[in-house]
Amino acid sequence: MESGKVNVNVVNGIATVSFFHPKSNSLPGKLLTEITNAINMLSDDKETRVIVIRSEGGKSFCSGASLDELLSLKDFKKGKEFFMGFARLINSMRKCPKFIIARVHGKALGGGVGIAASADYTLASNEASIRLSEILLGIGPLVVGPAVERKIGKTAFITMTIDAEWHDAFWAKQHGLYTKVFASNRELDEAVAELAKKISNFNPEAVAQLKKVFWKGTEDWDELLENRAEINGRLVLSEYTKKYIRQFKGK
Repeated sequence: MESGKVNVNVVNGIATVSFFHPKSNSLPGKLLTEITNAINMLSDDKETRVIVIRSEGGKSFCSGASLDELLSLKDFKKGKEFFMGFARLINSMRKCPKFIIARVHGKALGGGVGIAASADYTLASNEASIRLSEILLGIGPLVVGPAVERKIGKTAFITMTIDAEWHDAFWAKQHGLYTKVFASNRELDEAVAELAKKISNFNPEAVAQLKKVFWKGTEDWDELLENRAEINGRLVLSEYTKKYIRQFKGK
């Protein structure tokens, strides 16, 4: 449990990918790989019609990259590989021929915002504030940036990157990250279940073709996100960055 867990459950064509980590649902490399593998497996599963991605427990949907793992990185190869975990996850969601619903029940930070942005339809509770704090760590939201910018637009993405402050769920909805915001987790769960059931009855071939339309213009993201992972893989090694990660972790 200390390293987190990922569970996959498929019922009546609705697949749920659920992740958990005891540190506010942070994402070490191991969890990123397991979530990505789950998405890839379900992409090829003929019984799966729609995918719901969610997290368990606590007030946080996802607190982003594991700060412990960031501090442990000692060379460029390992630094790039860590950020490639986010790149592979975003690209697996992008290429998945099924619609992906994100259920965001609490705060989303950094990579958590990237997951919410990479889903095709994102439903959230009114507790689901968002923040891109990477600049405060000495790096940048470079890998998740294309997915976030695609959803909320360049101006809002620049705002989130530079001010690095929390923005509430209604701001996220206003700028297109969330489709709907609910007053309670019960209402959120009911809406997710209803939407997933509806989508599970759609023509799979139509969905697959629509995914290509929705993500048109992102065909270069395999290379783009790898390049972004290389930049952060270098930045994370600097003493400047290590110092700021320690300070951020201590808050």
